[in-house]
Amino acid sequence: MSIEVLGISVLWLFLFGYVIVASIDFGAGFFNASTIITKKHHIVNTVIQRYLSPVWEITNVFLVFFFVGMIGFFPQTAYYFGTVLLIPISISIILLVLRGSYYAFSTYGTKGHFGYTLMYGVTGVLIPASLSTALIVSQGGFIVETASGRIDLDYMALLTSPFAWSIVALSLVSVLFISASFLAYYSSVAEDWDALKLFKKYTWIWSFPTMFTALGIIIEMKWHNPAHFEGLLALWWLFALSFACFVVSLWLLKTKRYGWSFIFVVLQFAIAFYAYGVSRYPYLLYPYLTIYDSFTNQTMAYALIIVFVLGLMLLIPSLYLVFKLFIMNKPYIKKGK
Repeated sequence: MSIEVLGISVLWLFLFGYVIVASIDFGAGFFNASTIITKKHHIVNTVIQRYLSPVWEITNVFLVFFFVGMIGFFPQTAYYFGTVLLIPISISIILLVLRGSYYAFSTYGTKGHFGYTLMYGVTGVLIPASLSTALIVSQGGFIVETASGRIDLDYMALLTSPFAWSIVALSLVSVLFISASFLAYYSSVAEDWDALKLFKKYTWIWSFPTMFTALGIIIEMKWHNPAHFEGLLALWWLFALSFACFVVSLWLLKTKRYGWSFIFVVLQFAIAFYAYGVSRYPYLLYPYLTIYDSFTNQTMAYALIIVFVLGLMLLIPSLYLVFKLFIMNKPYIKKGK
C-alpha cells in the first residue's frame, strides 16, 4: 500500500466515524422536534436526552480530525475546496454553532423551550444537506474556470442538478434511518417500551427511502460522471453485500434483536461507503485533483499518520468509557423516567 493510499484510508476512516456518530445526533434532533408537533415528545424525550447529554461534544472530534488531515495530507485541497465551498461550508459552520448553542440554552436556560428544540431539529436536517455539497462538487461538473484562471462554483448547475439533489436526499434519509435504528436499540437497553415501539416504526419508515435514494444516485451517476459509474459497476458485489446487510438488519429488527440490527446497519453503510471511496480512486476532486498530484511530502505524511494513530488510541478508549459509564449504563439512561 502506497503512503498516498494509506493517508486517504486514514481520512476515510475518520469521515465514516463522523457519518455514523453525527447521523445519530442529527436524527435525534429531528425526532426530538418532530415529536413535539405530533404530540409524541413525552415518549422519546427521556431516551434522546439521556443519549445526547454525554456525547454531543464528541461528535465533531471526527470532523475536526478529517478536515485537519485532509489539508495536511493534501494541501492543494485547501485552495480548491476552500474557494468553491466557501459559502456552503460557512453555512455548515453557522448551523453547527447554532446546534451547539441548543445544548447550552437547554441546559442552563429554559428547559423544553420550543424555539430551541425546533432550531435543534432544523439544523439536524440542514447540516447534512450543506455538508453533502462537498461530496457533490468532488464529482466534477460544478466548477467553472474564469479567463484569469480563477475557479468558481456554478450555483445554477448545482441547484438544478438531479444528481446533486439525489445526494442531498440520501444524506437526509440515511441520517434518519441510522438514528432511528440506534435509538430503537438504545430504547431497548433503557427498557423504554413506548419509545422502542416508536423508533422501530421510524426505522421501517426511513429504511426503504434510503435504498431507493442510493439507487437513484447510481442511476444519476451514469450521466453525470460515466468514469465513476464504471467504477461503481466494477464493485457491484460490494454494493450487493451492503444490500444483504440491509435486509439482515431489518430481519433482526423484526425478530427484536436490536443491537445486532444496528450493527448490520453500520456494516451496510461501511461497505457501501468504502466501496464508493474505492470506486472514485484516485480522484479527490474530479478531474482536477488526485491523491497523487496533491500529496504532501513524505516527512509530513509520516508525522500525520503517527499523530492520527495516536489520536485513535486516545479516542477509542474515550468512546468506550463514555458508552460504558453513560450510554449503556442502565441506571444512567433510566434516570428521570
